[in-house]
Amino acid sequence: MRIITISILSLLLAITGMAQKIDRTKPPKGGPAPILHIADPVIYKLSNGITLLVVENHKLPRVSATYYIDQGPRLEGDKAGVLEIMGKMLEEGTIKMDKATFDEAVDQLGANVNLFSTGGYSQALTKYFDKAFALMGDALLHPAFPEESFDKIKQQQITSLKSGEKSAKAISGRVVNALSYGSKHPYGEFETEQTLNNITLQDIKNAYSKYISPSRGYLTFVGDITAAQAKALAEKTFGSWKGNKVSLAIPNDVSNPAKTEIDIIDVPNAVQSEITVTNLVKVPLSSPDYFAVLLANEILGGNADARLFMNLREKHGFTYGAYSGIGTGRFQSNFKAAASVRNEKTDSAVSEILKEINNIRIEKVTDEELKNVKALYAGNFALGLEDPARTATFASNILINNLPKDFYRTYLQRINAVTAGDIQRVAQKYFNHANTRIIVVGKAAAVKPGLSKLGYEVKLYDKFANPVTENSSTNVTLPAAKDIINKYIQATGGADELKKINSVSGTGEMSMGGVKLELVKKEMNPNYTLTILTMNGQTIVKQLYDGKTGTRSQMGHEAPMSDEELADHKNIKGIFEHLYYNDGGYKMEVKGIEKINGKETYKVLITSAAGTSSTEYFDKENGYLVRLEKSAKMQGQDVQQTIDFSNYKKVGNVLFPFSTNITTNSSMGSQEMSVELKDIKLNEGVTIEDFK
Repeated sequence: MRIITISILSLLLAITGMAQKIDRTKPPKGGPAPILHIADPVIYKLSNGITLLVVENHKLPRVSATYYIDQGPRLEGDKAGVLEIMGKMLEEGTIKMDKATFDEAVDQLGANVNLFSTGGYSQALTKYFDKAFALMGDALLHPAFPEESFDKIKQQQITSLKSGEKSAKAISGRVVNALSYGSKHPYGEFETEQTLNNITLQDIKNAYSKYISPSRGYLTFVGDITAAQAKALAEKTFGSWKGNKVSLAIPNDVSNPAKTEIDIIDVPNAVQSEITVTNLVKVPLSSPDYFAVLLANEILGGNADARLFMNLREKHGFTYGAYSGIGTGRFQSNFKAAASVRNEKTDSAVSEILKEINNIRIEKVTDEELKNVKALYAGNFALGLEDPARTATFASNILINNLPKDFYRTYLQRINAVTAGDIQRVAQKYFNHANTRIIVVGKAAAVKPGLSKLGYEVKLYDKFANPVTENSSTNVTLPAAKDIINKYIQATGGADELKKINSVSGTGEMSMGGVKLELVKKEMNPNYTLTILTMNGQTIVKQLYDGKTGTRSQMGHEAPMSDEELADHKNIKGIFEHLYYNDGGYKMEVKGIEKINGKETYKVLITSAAGTSSTEYFDKENGYLVRLEKSAKMQGQDVQQTIDFSNYKKVGNVLFPFSTNITTNSSMGSQEMSVELKDIKLNEGVTIEDFK
């Protein structure tokens, strides 16, 4: 049923890269770190609790204001996502102005006004700033919360989640924290389609009433404004604001694993693994370890000259980049060393990451490394001081984190005072080796055998961080592969009906990255195919196979099919390939039972006589083919395609899937496209002339 298995991978491959390196042949000259002269902002306290900070800078006729509510991380439970949606709803108009009117008012000022779940931001030229600030205040104090906007935003969130459901990178983005903290922790929970569907408009209004408040609020003005003007403006806009008293949410600390373990999340379509070696830490800015931790992380993996990058990319070529990071602040955070690595090198990359972590723990860094990283920090810190807003951030950090007033004035002195011994000490304290968590999101079948040889306990989890029992279907009697295929053939119309069909033509729409293309697809037995994609009447892609040779045209540029593509076409025996699976030319093996979209499916590995293979998933209940996974080579890259089939409809006496979602993964990243068929015709509208 190749009517919807469209091969246009060449449109999906793109890559961008950027890296900067320190010129180690010209080390910066050493010298005593200066005490910086950073002016203190003017600080007021409004009667309703808002702390006002003003940083005057009259070099440019521009002012910005940021309002931030220091509320801490909140656990949202079965309505995870409510705060994010609430923040977005603040930008959907006010009681006096609908969204279009509000946006137009901002545009007329040439201003920027943004709202979010912890406050808002406004920026404009000095002469327009009062009006821009008033608009921000109106949005914060008098949101309209229109129901149609709520429905739109919630659906956008759900669509965004679905677009990443097969992406190893997107899955890693949520499961790393979920496994580290636990999914019932504010840092470990994540949005799902279910939690988003649980949210009502009333939940949004309740969250607003509870958390948007002058309580624990910090209002910072930066730019061409005097302290007196800022105070008057703040009083006018927010002075009479009364709100719920907000308390600081302090999350519970979580323990690291007692012994190092490997957690694998299976993404069968992944061609590379997302590796994260991580452990939880607590490094408040007031900690005596703070400055040494910053430098230790920078040496290990903070930039493209750091040890992880030089090892995994420059020395071994495992990845495009390998980095580390460590969180600091009032609450528990994490240390992470991460890289995206080809499947076959996953175990080797894990070993090298652990080796570099261990090396910085057991050996002192060199004088050269320490000198270079101090120079790097000094340069970046000095560049940051050119932004007046940075001074305001310093001031609020000092207040929120209860730091000494000279914390930033003596910043470079404290950086300069860090020794190689300090680096080793904090590495041993914060970069775990014997009790860390190695999280690998990728194709389990490809990476698990190698990872199992590293000597650590291996655990399996699904993409929602739930434990998975390996070989859960071992005790279940599985049907023979030929019976699964026969059930599918029977479910879609039966062999006799399928054999009556000599040609199939279909039209539809393909969507990719927000772009919609019109699709025409024609097939004729045994293996003639024609695919045309157009936009506004112009042909974008045309792919044709005439039984012997194949070509692909893109925007008028024609090229022959690759040898691999030609081999695939030549091996096809008919439009409905499953009719030939049981004729002895194919090898079939039932690999178990897997759930797809909540339904159990039979997983069947299909290998053709030519040696090409695919994995197909058939609904256990109705027999339909719901997913197909296959690997290919495209422009020298390993590419993995996952094709999901749904919305089966009857055409004549045969069922076809009218909806198809195609996810393509390679080392370049992930791309997704969908095909919605409008109509299918059988044994009409197709002649041999179409394939010439």
